Amino acid sequence: MDNVILNDVINVISGGTPKTNNSEYWENGTIGWLSINDFNNDLRKVYISEKKITEKGLKNSSTKLLKVDDLIISARGTVGVLAQIGFPMAFNQSCFGLRGKEDIVDNTYLYYCLKNYVSNIQKRGQGSVFNTINLDSFKLMEINIENFINQKKIAAVLSALDDKIELNNQLNAELEQMAKTIYDYWFVQFDFPDENGNPYKSSGGKMIYDEVLKREIPVGWEVKILSEVANITMGQSPSGESYNEQNKGMIFFQGSTDFGWRFPENRIYTTSPTRFAKENDILLSVRAPIGTMNIAMYDCCIGRGLSALNSKENFNSFLIYQMNYFKKKFDYLNSVGTTFGSLTKDDLYNLEFCYPSENILRKFEKTVSTFDSKIKINSKQNQELAQLRDWLLPMLMNGQVRVGSGEYEREEGGLVMVAEGKGKY
Repeated sequence: MDNVILNDVINVISGGTPKTNNSEYWENGTIGWLSINDFNNDLRKVYISEKKITEKGLKNSSTKLLKVDDLIISARGTVGVLAQIGFPMAFNQSCFGLRGKEDIVDNTYLYYCLKNYVSNIQKRGQGSVFNTINLDSFKLMEINIENFINQKKIAAVLSALDDKIELNNQLNAELEQMAKTIYDYWFVQFDFPDENGNPYKSSGGKMIYDEVLKREIPVGWEVKILSEVANITMGQSPSGESYNEQNKGMIFFQGSTDFGWRFPENRIYTTSPTRFAKENDILLSVRAPIGTMNIAMYDCCIGRGLSALNSKENFNSFLIYQMNYFKKKFDYLNSVGTTFGSLTKDDLYNLEFCYPSENILRKFEKTVSTFDSKIKINSKQNQELAQLRDWLLPMLMNGQVRVGSGEYEREEGGLVMVAEGKGKY
């Protein structure tokens, strides 16, 4: 293992921004243009960007096009965030592109090496080192690197874990989109399957005007308020002295700070829990951002920024997507200037919506609950894979664990760790 100056083994690429007042540089652009918001998500690969530029914008600005597998690192704001390019894209001047020199540093190995480097600085409380990154910063950073062959082996192990996480995320997104599509088709457009299997409203199913909702709803359906169909628990925060990050007591969520894509990250615990959410309960943010949702992976304690909901009749999947529909309403009201500071108990209890007939609910639940169960299984697996990756990363980088021809062993004691890099996880 060699100790090297980072700048000696990589090419550093600067970003830029095309003039924003020139529409030819932006309108109908097809080239991704990255900012930190596009990759500040702890995922290795970044494939899409919120903003796009045109070929003219690329040619008439200081931004550059990064190649597949190049790295991008944030240099301002939240400094040190890393990703690997999954599709050729340009980027702004708040980031740098990094490319390992050929046959000296493998880009995927470099990604993990720098992840470990940044993590070590943060753990040592040297965050001031990363107030900002400029071109000279790379001349000051020292890293230890393996020979090129071992780099490839280490990268294969760690990237296999991240690739599986990425695949699970893609599957989860597809499953959720299928569930949302079914919900919209059945409960917004009212084209649920009738007794002959045909779409109800499109096939002439009888509708009746409802005075409360000010729209037509299917005959046999009724308007209910949320408290009629859901058990609702408003959060209450325990004493701050009981909070800890040492896994003592019960998992605690004060608000949506630790929310993930669907399940929250376990970070804070409390030894004096007050209000509780059960596994699979909906966790709903009742303070800004109102309506943000996650699902409880485990029993937990909830603070004043959250409420917990579950279906009184075991139609939890329907309730999940119904609350997601309410979120769209909250987002719309916020977008037109009606900002909610908080959602009170009365506000939540009295949310009105069209409640379907029981047989339709059972059909929906039978289909969509299998999607939700698979999403949970995939998400749990991702947590385990991420824990394994984060455990292996520092040991592979500092030589405590070495990559052999058929197994990974501790440097001392010869303890077998995991199967070969190309094995299944």
